[in-house]
Amino acid sequence: MEITEVLREDYQRFPRDQTYSIYAEDVYFKDPLNEFRGRDRYQQMIGFIQTWFLNCRMELHDLHQDGNFIRTDWTLHWNTPLPWKPAIAISGWSELTLNDQGLVASHIDYWHCTPLDVLKQHFGFRW
Repeated sequence: MEITEVLREDYQRFPRDQTYSIYAEDVYFKDPLNEFRGRDRYQQMIGFIQTWFLNCRMELHDLHQDGNFIRTDWTLHWNTPLPWKPAIAISGWSELTLNDQGLVASHIDYWHCTPLDVLKQHFGFRW
């Protein structure tokens, strides 16, 4: 199965049953809140999302590959486990770079909003 097919399937069931074997052991990850290296740490972050985010789903808008570069455009949706269970959405894109073995060596997420905009959604404000 090609890596783009694996990614499409992973997005459909995110954050459950992700295919961590497509990531290099020392994968570099960065988003507006996190920056680290390591597949184990990446798996822990996804586990945190699965544990604490309610009704979490990833809406994939586009996925394309050009050589060792893959870009995905998406919107992440969830409800936060606060008493009023606010509905949160972050749209953005991911840039993945593959190494010589065809594994994801770098995964960088960009958001179309700021972390403050995400916090405001918890209190009914939309950006």
